[in-house]
Amino acid sequence: MKYHRIPDETIRRLPVYLRGLLFLAEGGNANVSSQDLADFIGSNPWQIRKDFSYFGGFGIRGVGYNVNKLTKEIKKILKLNNVLKAALVGAGNLGSAVLAYPGFKIYGFDVAVAFDNDLRKVGKKINNIEIKDVSKLRTLKKRQIKLAIIAVPHQAAQQIADSLVKAGVTGILNFSPCYISAPKKVKVITIDIAMEIARLPYYMPAN
Repeated sequence: MKYHRIPDETIRRLPVYLRGLLFLAEGGNANVSSQDLADFIGSNPWQIRKDFSYFGGFGIRGVGYNVNKLTKEIKKILKLNNVLKAALVGAGNLGSAVLAYPGFKIYGFDVAVAFDNDLRKVGKKINNIEIKDVSKLRTLKKRQIKLAIIAVPHQAAQQIADSLVKAGVTGILNFSPCYISAPKKVKVITIDIAMEIARLPYYMPAN
C-alpha cells in the first residue's frame, strides 16, 4: 500500500511511535491510549491522533489502540515488514560504533556487510561482520542490498555515494558532514552529529 501527500514530519515521527509501542509491548501492555503513548514518548496526544488520521486512525473510541495491531500497521507503512539488509561503508571509529550499535535490530535492520579502503582492516571482523575492500561495492547488487550507511570522511562521501547508486542502492544514511548529490530515485538522509550539538547552546540558559 502506498500513501500520498503525507507530511515528512509525520513520517519522521512514525519510528518514534513504533519504538514506544515496542517497549510497551515488552512491558505487557495490550492496549494504549493516545495520551498514554504521548506520555511515554514525550509527545502530544493530538499530534499522535493527527498523524494516524492520515492512514485511517487505527484506534477504537474508549479503548485506544491495540499495541500489536498498531505496531504491525506502522511497520507496514514504513515498509519494515521484513528484515532489511544494509551495508556500511567506512569502518573507522564512527563506522565501528555503528556496527556495534544494537538499536538497528529494533526496527528490523541487519547491517550485513561493511567496506573500507584500509587494507589493514579488510578481512577483519567487527561485531561478527567482515570488512571487505571498498572496491567490491558493486557486489551489493548481487547481495540485493539497497540500503547503505556512509561513515567516511567528507572528501570521499560523494564518490562513495555515486558507487552505491551504481550498485543499485536506493536509500542512503549519510554520517559524513557534507551534502551528497543523488538521483531523485535515491533517498539520502544526512545526520551531522557535530552540527546537531552546535544547535544546543542557543537553547541553553546563559550563565
